[in-house]
Amino acid sequence: MELNQFAAIAIFVAMFAVIVGGWVNRTWVALAAGLLTAVIVLRSPITTFNTVNWETIIFLWGMMVMVAGLGLSGFFRWLCLYVARLARYNTTAIFISFMFLSGFLAMFIDSITVLLFMAAVVIELSYLLGFKPIPFIIALIFAANSGGAATMSGDPPNVIIGTAFGYSFMDFATNTGPIAWAGLVVGAGLLYLTQRRMLVAAAPKADYPEPANAIADRPLFFKGIAIFAIIIAFLISHHALGQPIYVVGITAALLTCMATWRRLREVFSDVDWRTLLFFLGLFVVVGGLEETHVLQAVADFIGAATGGQIALAIAFILWASAFASAIVDNIPFAAAMVPIIRTMSATTGMDQETLSWTLALGADVGGNATPIGASANVVGLGVAERMGFKVSWGHYFLRAVPATILALIVFHLLLLWKYT
Repeated sequence: MELNQFAAIAIFVAMFAVIVGGWVNRTWVALAAGLLTAVIVLRSPITTFNTVNWETIIFLWGMMVMVAGLGLSGFFRWLCLYVARLARYNTTAIFISFMFLSGFLAMFIDSITVLLFMAAVVIELSYLLGFKPIPFIIALIFAANSGGAATMSGDPPNVIIGTAFGYSFMDFATNTGPIAWAGLVVGAGLLYLTQRRMLVAAAPKADYPEPANAIADRPLFFKGIAIFAIIIAFLISHHALGQPIYVVGITAALLTCMATWRRLREVFSDVDWRTLLFFLGLFVVVGGLEETHVLQAVADFIGAATGGQIALAIAFILWASAFASAIVDNIPFAAAMVPIIRTMSATTGMDQETLSWTLALGADVGGNATPIGASANVVGLGVAERMGFKVSWGHYFLRAVPATILALIVFHLLLLWKYT
């Protein structure tokens, strides 16, 4: 092993260890690791710049700006309360409808945002209706991560995979979409069966919150809905229009800035800049592994272990990515796997798209299994804890792991049926 390869591996492993340990915020860890990689491994500003997937960063930034504008208007709280009213404030109906709402929203916006707003509304409703909110929070997490696997914009790993290989929104929607929703429905059913006794309301109040009162800025509310609809249409059609995905993000940001020009400071203060910087450092670190051919060696090993058979490759990538994403952040794992998949496809002849869909499903949904498996988990449980409802690892495991495994089994069977 050459010195550059050893340094690249050491930096990557150290970054992973510190992120998993949670001793330092993951953004600063990734930036420090990226700087070390640039200085020690890459040793070239141009090479370092080229390792960054700028398309991913620009797209995520634009979508974050749009979501910040929607949040200022009160859109998300209004939507949750409106759905609760449609469910006639029945706890079982709210449990089911909120899961599907969480999965649907996560197809288009960051699952972190979905959990941030929906968890808060669930806890608010729990006080009014007298139910225990924890089953709802766990179900929302499962649905957001599962629904996010259905599209390119749903979860960050999908954005990384899609921009790296030039896939479109519809490529994901037609391949991972049906499989992800099949897993969501099956997992949701199991979550309901195992937690239905906890959904009974104690003593519901008569004065339910009025959804209209959740609207904080009425003009911005209607402008935000229009922008959201335009961006969804653009996401669906961007490939047919010959536009790369980052143009969708830029369009979302420009339209939101035009609609909120008097409140731009509030909008930009709500953008998750730390996550964008995390991606920046992460891409440099993974670029160091790719430039030193470490990832090519890993790809050759996996290709040899699976004998070039797509069925074995599906099994290995799905379950390995799911297990890894349950214990570490799925974003750096997906970023490291992208060049491995590219090399595997080139050297063994296995279909690159099939490997990509398998990675996306495993990395996105495998994170459901533990409280730290995905960013949405950390945010949702964090909201619950701040409001006095702490969830132990044991309690979370008992509910989330069976549903996650069942969803992965469904994924495995459908992937084999569709692509082998």
